[in-house]
Amino acid sequence: MTLTQRDAESIWHPYTQQLNARPPLPVLSGKGAYLYDEEGCRYIDAVSSWWVTLHGHSHPYIVERVTAQLQQLDQVIFAGFTHEPAIALAENLLAILPEGQKKVFYTDNGSTAVEVALKMCVQYWFNKGKSRKKVLAFNNGYHGDTFGAMSVSGRSAWTAPFDNLLFEVIFIDTPTEENLPVLKEIISVHAAELACFVYEPLVQGSAGMLMYEAPALDQLMAHCLEEGVLMIQDEVFTGFGRTGKNFAADHLKTQPDVMCFSKGLTGGTMPLGVTTCTEDIYNAFLSEDKLKTLFHGHSFTANPLACTAALASIELLLQHEAQDNIRRICNRHAEFSLKICGHQKVAAVRQTGTIIAIEWQTESGTSYFSKLRNLLYDYFMDKGILMRPLGNVIYILPPYCISDEDLKKIYQEIQNALEIF
Repeated sequence: MTLTQRDAESIWHPYTQQLNARPPLPVLSGKGAYLYDEEGCRYIDAVSSWWVTLHGHSHPYIVERVTAQLQQLDQVIFAGFTHEPAIALAENLLAILPEGQKKVFYTDNGSTAVEVALKMCVQYWFNKGKSRKKVLAFNNGYHGDTFGAMSVSGRSAWTAPFDNLLFEVIFIDTPTEENLPVLKEIISVHAAELACFVYEPLVQGSAGMLMYEAPALDQLMAHCLEEGVLMIQDEVFTGFGRTGKNFAADHLKTQPDVMCFSKGLTGGTMPLGVTTCTEDIYNAFLSEDKLKTLFHGHSFTANPLACTAALASIELLLQHEAQDNIRRICNRHAEFSLKICGHQKVAAVRQTGTIIAIEWQTESGTSYFSKLRNLLYDYFMDKGILMRPLGNVIYILPPYCISDEDLKKIYQEIQNALEIF
């Protein structure tokens, strides 16, 4: 049996209607910006394999560091124990985060990082003897697929089967200069009952790469600060260079109480989640009363291999080569944006840093379930480019090692597709 046949016998794939899905592509290896299938065909990974691969596949430095760590310590329980990779990663990460972030809590992925953040904020108020359990979030947001993360994500077809099981959330629009007064008023009215405000800064990825401006978010955050509303900044997607700076927080003056990270954290090599917080949040859990403990953990919390991979990835990120590549990709995207923004089939072009999204003009409007999605996906795969359209929105967020030549190929095939579909 082929790999595809064996897969069909036993695998259930994510975000896939298995009845009529295109057979999955068996990938045998990855190197740099490329993936190679079982027949040796090469594909440009234009979406960093679901937004995680920062420096390219199988980066030799990360491989070297993880291999050495595997020979020394593979795993140890993190309750009552610690190890060098976890400590060093916390130190190195906090050193490049906003000054107020002081403590690191480890989990396994982005969704669990958000779950921990929500629990921190709700229990913060509980430990202080106050009942503040409502959450403020943006319409169209996405924070993960576990129940807490789903609750604070925008209601959609994805959440419909579970809507009556999700906790209460107050949803508001992303901020603009025009709607800020209304949004501030909503926050003021509900401030006394809000446990926290959770948001994706600058880019709402899964909603179709919807983007908004840093100054407006800054004003909204400053108002939350004035009203005593804790803020959770979900940088699972936007962290580690995606917005053109190391973090979306680097575009902002006001800083959050809690931050969430995953995806690019390990350079895309293995699962790891991080939730960071201020000293004030941490101190609310210090007590002789054992019931004020944060009762949360995972079997692989702070896995030494994952922490080592993250350490290596951050080292690479801070080097001149990666920073120069990030700027280069930002510039190439900006040039391409100007080139196609006036095309009659382009409803919108959006760019923030290394992320560029092109919204196809369709009769039915923007929809995750647009029939155009599969047509575009198949077209680009046939051209040797891995794209994963969000309905009628295609986007590029490549590994930072991608060449100008490969970027030009992607841009050209987008232009070709605009003439076909």
